[in-house]
Amino acid sequence: MASPVATQAGKLLRALALRPRFLAVGSQAVQLTSRRWLNLQEYQSKKLMSDNGVRVQRFFVADTANEALEAAKRLNAKEIVLKAQILAGGRGKGVFNSGLKGGVHLTKDPNVVGQLAKQMIGYNLATKQTPKEGVKVNKVMVAEALDISRETYLAILMDRSCNGPVLVGSPQGGVDIEEVAASNPELIFKEQIDIFEGIKDSQAQRMAENLGFVGPLKSQAADQITKLYNLFLKIDATQVEVNPFGETPEGQVVCFDAKINFDDNAEFRQKDIFAMDDKSENEPIENEAAKYDLKYIGLDGNIACFVNGAGLAMATCDIIFLNGGKPANFLDLGGGVKEAQVYQAFKLLTADPKGRIIFLPEIPKPIEICKYRETQLLKLLEPQSTQRTDNCNKILNFQHLLKLCAKNNRESLKDEIYQDNHWISLK
Repeated sequence: MASPVATQAGKLLRALALRPRFLAVGSQAVQLTSRRWLNLQEYQSKKLMSDNGVRVQRFFVADTANEALEAAKRLNAKEIVLKAQILAGGRGKGVFNSGLKGGVHLTKDPNVVGQLAKQMIGYNLATKQTPKEGVKVNKVMVAEALDISRETYLAILMDRSCNGPVLVGSPQGGVDIEEVAASNPELIFKEQIDIFEGIKDSQAQRMAENLGFVGPLKSQAADQITKLYNLFLKIDATQVEVNPFGETPEGQVVCFDAKINFDDNAEFRQKDIFAMDDKSENEPIENEAAKYDLKYIGLDGNIACFVNGAGLAMATCDIIFLNGGKPANFLDLGGGVKEAQVYQAFKLLTADPKGRIIFLPEIPKPIEICKYRETQLLKLLEPQSTQRTDNCNKILNFQHLLKLCAKNNRESLKDEIYQDNHWISLK
């Protein structure tokens, strides 16, 4: 029987062609996206879209309650939606440590916007996708609330199977697209786009029709689809997902919500976009890892993992859980690793107070990778092996810190989990 982590990992790999997903590891939801650490808030993505002719709701951004109040007055809208800006889903059902329930609120009174913003800005919002203590809200988005008469789904992404961009759409929007694909696969429509020729009007019109737009709305939808594709190319995106891509009772086609993934290889020509990268919600250790092109995500266990390859990293988490342990991190060195990166990776793992042992799955690797791992670990440990600081529980010792798995990964790890005398605190 597959473990929960294996099940989630499988779903992740199957769904990755459509959208970023979260891997359930212990009590945390770990986001694994195509971009390493570029995180844009909702308002930043919507501004990119608006600046490129894509229709979104009118909005302002505020970082104080007074600014939120003034923004609400300037909108002069029939109804206003106030949304906390954090990099996590489930905001609507979240809870603030100020006592306020919900990170998304609707009101017709601008004064209420100011009152609500006072209980949002500067406080932590906890959702199903945040740590237990929540994430601090530094900004709120004050936007015009629009009625949605019909919701559809639209995404543009890079598809390796056709070596280019593909449009993916469904007339059933506002829900998890994987659920639609599983229950009603006939409602998933695709259009492969020749990257040299670009999107054709016939393709945009056909997708609009498949999404259920008729009459003038069909032309509007096709126009918005074309503009979204042009944005996709302009900003070097790997994915633009709009859910819902809907229509209003007034007869407008609007992109109500969007998620954008970027190609990190294009950073050199997308400097303005990458400068918007919001790292305020990252752990300091995650930001430090990003400096060395390491993929690091902190977890709540006590077994640190040092792995080459995201797939093996997820499998390692699976093995740990299967044998009663809990991983302290997700660490992937990736391809083309350099000697300095290996050294920094070990430094990060030994700096994490949660880790009590470092687990290295032993797999066949190029000789230089093996050399890097051994020499850099020894380099890191040598100056510390005879030192003891006040906050050390034990002397840092190579034999106890590292257990190379010469046989079967599962059996070796099982020994480590059950033999507590091998564990060591790295505080």
